[in-house]
Amino acid sequence: FCLMAAPGKVAAFRLPPLPTIGEIIKLFRLKALKQLSQNFLLDLRLTDKIVKQAGELKNAHVCEVGPGPGGITRSILSAGVEQLLLIEKDARFIPGLQMLSEAAPGKVRIVHGDILTYKMEKAFPKYLKKNWEDEPPDIHIIGNLPFSVSTPLIIKWLENISKRDGPFIYGRTQMTLTFQKEVGERLTANPGSNQRSRLSIMAQHLCTVENCFIIPGQAFVPKPEVDVAVVHFTPLVQPKIQQPFELVEKVVQSVFQFRRKYCFRGIETLFPENGRLKRTEQLMMTADVDPTLRPFQLSMSQFRNLCNVYRKMCDEDPSLFVFNYREELRQKKKTRSLLGSTGQPEQTEEENQL
Repeated sequence: FCLMAAPGKVAAFRLPPLPTIGEIIKLFRLKALKQLSQNFLLDLRLTDKIVKQAGELKNAHVCEVGPGPGGITRSILSAGVEQLLLIEKDARFIPGLQMLSEAAPGKVRIVHGDILTYKMEKAFPKYLKKNWEDEPPDIHIIGNLPFSVSTPLIIKWLENISKRDGPFIYGRTQMTLTFQKEVGERLTANPGSNQRSRLSIMAQHLCTVENCFIIPGQAFVPKPEVDVAVVHFTPLVQPKIQQPFELVEKVVQSVFQFRRKYCFRGIETLFPENGRLKRTEQLMMTADVDPTLRPFQLSMSQFRNLCNVYRKMCDEDPSLFVFNYREELRQKKKTRSLLGSTGQPEQTEEENQL
């Protein structure tokens, strides 16, 4: 990683006159790359509005993910932050960001690197650390994320929250991030909503998730085919499901495996074929979950019950947690092809769905 910072420090801060974001794009001949799903936000009123959703930033420490030409960066600096860490993967944007760094002496640190591999444990000063039970630390993560990384990145950070590592080693660090509108709806969907998904459970069991506002696609350059949601996350003091991240993810993923079928159909995939029906019935009866509910109808407490009971079953039979339904399907398919058997239509349909 390449680290750059401007020396010196200022007490009261205001950005000097600078070229507009449009002029920066022309000056450095920047072009949004489709393969990186890049979209620039040029309207500083909208970037101000995004930054406002993060809360009080005066004297705060902020990490901006993928600043690009620096629209949101300007709004963050104008909010009076103490320190701003910029993590940018695309080297083409670094000169324009250095210009901002020089305009805000001592406030900006630029890292040329990938947020998915950058070690956030050492991103901020140690004195900012708070206990998990305390108010969130004076640290914020803000970012207009490319669609291609937004979902894997939030899953990674949710796992960090569960384990209290990464950027959450400092406490309940808050995040204000952009997502494709549909992903934003999934993150905040309630039971019974068609948008309710694995992402809804994984996010809401660990965080208070708020869909702040929608930015129309035409506000971006180039214009994406979808609108964009600004979503704010505050990690919960106590997760709603108190089980390891991997276990919760496995149960939730299995339940949503066949989202249009009854939930017991997905839950069956947690168990090997030998004894599958009996174990599925045992899990659902003990967890007090109606097997004829669809996955998107299940409440958070029902997911919690399923995870708790499944955990007990795994403790009794450790081979259960490592069981992989897809692998079992692959082996059966392999056996069928060796025997020259056509197999059953239901099995083929499931293979297609998976």
